[in-house]
Amino acid sequence: MIRKQDRQPPNIWVETLQTLGLSMVMAFGIRTFVAEARVVPTGSMQPTVEINDRLVVEKVSYLFQDPQRGDIIVFQAPQEALDAANSKTKDDYVKRIIGMPGEEIEVRDGQVFVDGSVLKENYIKAPPLYTWGPNVVPDNHYLVLGDNRNGSSDGHVWGFLSGDTIIGKATARFWPPSRIGGLD
Repeated sequence: MIRKQDRQPPNIWVETLQTLGLSMVMAFGIRTFVAEARVVPTGSMQPTVEINDRLVVEKVSYLFQDPQRGDIIVFQAPQEALDAANSKTKDDYVKRIIGMPGEEIEVRDGQVFVDGSVLKENYIKAPPLYTWGPNVVPDNHYLVLGDNRNGSSDGHVWGFLSGDTIIGKATARFWPPSRIGGLD
């Protein structure tokens, strides 16, 4: 039996290293598998998401359900997108899902048509000034467009997005304080 006076006091350095190590493992695990913060560097999603907004991107929901039209997602930019932007880095993009697998999408007359019907979009900055399609979205792919349709390098420029490149769903804005809240 060990008596109270025989116990050694805990080593502050060992406890500090253990606490820091556990904190780093937990932070890495949460960022990798649950959620992470992202800063938006461009205006391609205006007016919904402004330049320098900080977003929470959650990564769990798409393990249990497929992405839906209207979801704002963060994804690894396909090589075609990087080439179109003349980018030499591996960037991640944020865009809104507009076209689902198997749907015919067309952009004309300032509107998006899904299987021949006009898509109601109250979130865009201005009607698109371009035509695109009609094209059918391939299996396990999506058409993603920025809310700033005329100022966005998106699917109308570089094509369809593979579902395998989706990192997660942007669910909330936490900065700036005047704009804290969910994303519509």
